[in-house]
Parts: sequence; C-alpha cells; structure tokens
Amino acid sequence: MTKLDRLAFKMTEYYAADPARIQHFIKVHAFSRLIGMGEGLSEAELFTLEAAAYVHDIGIKKAEEVYGNSAGHYQEELGPPIARKMLEELDFSHGVIERVCYLVGHHHTYTNIDGADYRILVEADFLVNLFEDGESKAAVKSAYEKIFKTKSGKQLCRDMFGIT
Repeated sequence: MTKLDRLAFKMTEYYAADPARIQHFIKVHAFSRLIGMGEGLSEAELFTLEAAAYVHDIGIKKAEEVYGNSAGHYQEELGPPIARKMLEELDFSHGVIERVCYLVGHHHTYTNIDGADYRILVEADFLVNLFEDGESKAAVKSAYEKIFKTKSGKQLCRDMFGIT
C-alpha cells in the first residue's frame, strides 16, 4: 500500500460515519489526479497534489466544533495543523507536508493562485462542489469563466455540465 493509499484510509477513518465528506474528498482526489495528469505534472507535483486533495477539507470538523459552521476561511485557518499531524504520522516528507499545508490553508482563496497544484486543486474542488451543491447552469458558466484556467479542467467542466 502506498503512502497516498494509507492517507486515503486515514481520511476515511477521520470522517467515519460521514459518507458525504468521504465521497467528497475521494472525488476531489480523482479529479485532481485526472487534471494533473492531463496538464503533465511531474511525478513529485502529482504526489503533492494528490495528498492535498485527500486532506483539503480536513478543517471542516474543527471549524464546526469551534465556530459552529464550516465556512471556507475557517477551514483554511484550522485545517493545516490537523493535516500536518496526519501527514507527519504517515511519514510524508517535510517539503510535501509544507506544500500540502499551504494548499489546505488557501484552497478557498481564489486570488494569487501560485502553482499548478493550487490551480488544479481549486478546479477539482469546484467540479465536485458545483455538482454536489446542484448549482444552476448560470452558476456553472460563471465559475467556468472565473475559476477554470487549465485546459483539462475546462474540458471536464464543459463536458460534465454541458456548457460551451
């Protein structure tokens, strides 16, 4: 079993009895990997992206405990320390941990996106959230125009939601 597989199982345990959250991170991971492959990320970049995709929303539980809701800025505030602890326990490298924590701490911030991994994580999360939240065609089109920049992410969004 790879480190990424162990991380997926650890996240499933973390979200035990919450199938919606488990399915969310699994889908974000799948789309992140697909877009990352389509965009030609290196093996190292893809590894970091996949780890970030698994843990991107790890701050939700703590945000709900502390603030009573799971707003994105609370996830960004509270998620990185929890992700760091989990990644350290699974013996991820320091560099991967630092970048993943950065991505967890910024994945709901859509300005100053620095890096293909960050861009792809945001796009993958949008693909899943647009569907899970049942967004209108107009909302999808707006997200497509404002958020999606990668060729692969744009294609997936167009194909999935039937927009032009």
